[in-house]
Amino acid sequence: MATRTERSFRGISERLVVRYLTNLGGEQVDDDTVEGEGWTATFSSETVAIGPSLQLTEVTIVFEGEAETLEPLVENFAQKAMRAGG
Repeated sequence: MATRTERSFRGISERLVVRYLTNLGGEQVDDDTVEGEGWTATFSSETVAIGPSLQLTEVTIVFEGEAETLEPLVENFAQKAMRAGG
C-alpha cells in the first residue's frame, strides 16, 4: 500500500537534499524530484523568519512510496539533514 510522508527541514539547501537522496539510492529526475526504487521525493524550499532578524531556508519534502520502503528512507534522510543543518 502506497503512503505519503511530508517532512520539513531547516538550514539545509535543495542541493544538499538532492545529494543526500541520491546517496540513499535515488536519481534526480528533474529540478525538484528524486526517485529511487519504490519511492519518490519531491521538494520545495522557502525562507522563513526565526525571530526578528534571522532567516533560514526551510525545505519541505514529500516522500511517496511503500511504507516499508519509506520508513527507513525518511529516517536515514533525517539523520543526514540534522547533522548538516543543526
